[in-house]
Formats: sequence, C-alpha cells, structure tokens
Amino acid sequence: MSGLLIITGASAGIGSATARMAAFSGWSRIVVHYGQDKDGAEQTASVVESMGAQAYVFQADVSKPKAVGRMFDKLAELKPGRIGLVNNAGMVMSNASIMDLTPERVEKLFQVNVMGAIEVARRTVGLMRSWGKGGAIVNVSSAAARLGSANMYIDYAASKGAIDTFTLGLADELAPEGIRVNAIRPGLIETGIHAKGGDPDRLERIGRTPPLGRPGTADEIAESILWLLSERASYVTRSILDVTGGR
Repeated sequence: MSGLLIITGASAGIGSATARMAAFSGWSRIVVHYGQDKDGAEQTASVVESMGAQAYVFQADVSKPKAVGRMFDKLAELKPGRIGLVNNAGMVMSNASIMDLTPERVEKLFQVNVMGAIEVARRTVGLMRSWGKGGAIVNVSSAAARLGSANMYIDYAASKGAIDTFTLGLADELAPEGIRVNAIRPGLIETGIHAKGGDPDRLERIGRTPPLGRPGTADEIAESILWLLSERASYVTRSILDVTGGR
C-alpha cells in the first residue's frame, strides 16, 4: 500500500511494531514520531528503511500544540498522497487510587493522552484535506477504558474513555469525506508501558488472566491496526476493536 503513514509514539512498543510491520505490508513512507526516545525512533526507522520504505523521524511533545504544528508544517512539504494515522502516543503513570489523583497528575496525563491525540488528529485531517487524497485514522485506546482500572490508574482509563468517544464523533464527522476513523483497545500486551508506569511485574501477576491464557504481543496489535487502515476494512468506520485475548 503506497501512501504516507504517520505513527505517533513509534520509538517502542506498539508504535514501533506498527511501523516495522507497515513497511513489510507495503506502506512506502512512514513517519516515525517520538517524544523522548530518539535512539528507539532511529532504530525503528532503520528497520523500516531496511524493508525498502522511506522513514521520516520527527520529535515532538504532543502535549504542546506548537510542537505538533511544527511537525505537520514539515510534513506538508512532502509529496501528497493517501494518509494513514496511527494516533498512538500516550503515557501511563504509577498505580494510584483516587486520593493520589492530584490535579497536576491528571492534567499532565490528559494533556498527552487526550489533548495531544486530538491535536494530532486535527492536524492530520487538515493535511488530508489539503492533499485531497483521503485516508484513514486509527486511535489507540485501551481495554482500561471499559474496565476502569480501579486501584491502578483510573485517570488513565478515563483518558482512554475520552479517546473512545472522540473516535465515534470524529468518525461521524469525517464519513461524508470518505475518511474512516476507528480505534483499537489493546489489553494486556508485552510492552514496556507497565515498567514506565512503575509496575514492571504486572504481566507476571495477571498476564495469564485473559480467557486465551496469555498476554498479547505488540505485533498482534500492529496487525489489527494495519487491517483497520487497509482497504480490506473499507466498510469499517466508527468501530472500536478489542484485542484483549477475550478479557
């Protein structure tokens, strides 16, 4: 599949797996965005280019609209084509209960997970309209949005609930333009996000609790994302796909 695929948070985990698999699947140009992990982004880009695709590495703090704007100003200089967006950049904080959810913590998390995701989508839609080539969007949510994640990180769960709702509304808004918008809700996945949230042993404790008896992999999530972006899913929009092993 030719076109420009923009992946935020592509330096590790699901974003990196999606970039690598996208190159293998035929996407010709892939934007490898990162927030802090430059080495991870460059490693991802190296794999992408080894598969014959063109990689563009961009750094931007998605919680800062001006930084996102500068990235998209540079993207606008590229040759027009069909655009795919994997709106994946996000963060999780340490396990906490309600009394730990200070305004400062919640604001920081929502600035990245919600406001950043909406701004990236807004800029992407602007580029889609400017280029006139159409495209598709996949927002990365989480099973936490429907499970609630009590005594762990209900603020993170709430931020992903916002992404679910945003997906539904944006899909309705863009459907007349032929732009499809879907979301994916990963479950327990083998990535570094648990360690970043201060709970590196989480998968060891509960990774076998899903009905399928194991945690998922980043590659399994990437497969689902790329299907939603592809023409094989041409009649799929306003959908939220659980990839959770039945959890």
